[in-house]
Amino acid sequence: MLSLCTLLSLLFCLFSLLDAKSSTGNSVLVVLDPAAQSQFSIFFDGLKDSGYELTFRGPKDEAPLLIEDDVASFAHVIVFASDTKNFAKDITPQNLAQLLSLNTNLLIALSPKQTMLSSLAAEFSLILPPPGTPLISHFPERDGPANVIPISVPESPLLTPNTPPVWFSGIPFARGNNPLIVPILNAPEESFAADSDSSTDTLADAAEKGGEGLWAGSQLGVVSGFQALSGARVTWVGGVDLFTDKFANKEISKGVKSGNTQFARDVAAWTFQESLVLRIDDADHHIANTTISKEQYTINDPIVYSAAISRFNAKENTWEPYYDIKDMQLEFTMLDPHIRTALPPVAGKPGIYSTQFRAPDRHGVFKFVIDYKRKGWTHLHHSITVAVVPPRHDGYPRFLGAAWPYYAGAISTSVGFFLFSAMWLAGDVRQSKKSKSQKTE
Repeated sequence: MLSLCTLLSLLFCLFSLLDAKSSTGNSVLVVLDPAAQSQFSIFFDGLKDSGYELTFRGPKDEAPLLIEDDVASFAHVIVFASDTKNFAKDITPQNLAQLLSLNTNLLIALSPKQTMLSSLAAEFSLILPPPGTPLISHFPERDGPANVIPISVPESPLLTPNTPPVWFSGIPFARGNNPLIVPILNAPEESFAADSDSSTDTLADAAEKGGEGLWAGSQLGVVSGFQALSGARVTWVGGVDLFTDKFANKEISKGVKSGNTQFARDVAAWTFQESLVLRIDDADHHIANTTISKEQYTINDPIVYSAAISRFNAKENTWEPYYDIKDMQLEFTMLDPHIRTALPPVAGKPGIYSTQFRAPDRHGVFKFVIDYKRKGWTHLHHSITVAVVPPRHDGYPRFLGAAWPYYAGAISTSVGFFLFSAMWLAGDVRQSKKSKSQKTE
């Protein structure tokens, strides 16, 4: 019989699985100065209520390690020590980048100061303004410093609809052309990055130079995501104050609470792979009107390809069939795509996408390839290798309707040759008989 301790441990594991919200795990390491931990109680309590297990570590502490024996120690890492210049020896840009290859998600807050995180941001195609130039806006008119700005939350599949504006204080950044970047929140149109003590002079100098050197406008980002090809996600936030209790409780206008709490939760949900997470459960291919998958097809075979796709449901902690993808495509490639066709959902079969096409009239090694990439969603990539061969010697049709002129020509030539040969042979015999009769006379 199982001991009581064993039963209790099994029950604990079961409940921990039931509480898990992320599709990759629920362990979170928070790198933060212990003295500032109380400033983020609303955000951290919300993560705990969602089932995450938070472990706190000072930026200069030696333990717990990020990576141990080439294995990530945590499923997610939050770095809120934005002003720290010297971290522990294992918290380096190289190790943080390596965590993405180990499928660990990162939530990183930046600072107007030049730190190690500033150099790491450049590796993710983010261009930061000069040190000491926070985002400033004098609109709308309000009490308080100009670098504490209300920003409207845009419509996005990874954000809750109708979220109130959020308070932001920090630095903006320009986004590069990297297709893996996911814009989340942009700076207001009337905002600009400058030293708050000399903002007027900065604008005047930039105006004289035709806008050269001016960091301004809604093209700048303040919150951006990045999704690696492995599926791991990292979110960059221009200022850690966005997650503080002060901004969460601060009103946008009289009687209207800010949306910082909901926005921070949505950002964490996307970063920790709770939302917009897809996967391909299975893929199958076979000849039409059959069900047996083959490793080899003949040219011009009618092929049916099907894929089962599911989406992670964080509330139920389950994977559910997903059938709302309308623009997915299938490629049948040999170096280059020979066939590219739509892969639509099958009516009445949730989560199943299928299409039928005819194998190209060319033999070789081909691949069925799904390569679906959309901003914010998990990248779907799947490939199956098959061979396409010519028909066997007994696989060709005996007669071709289009070849009857050639058949008639061959038959008429054979018949003509036979008649000619018969007539020639018969004529030669008669000639010999006539010559013999003349000799006897």
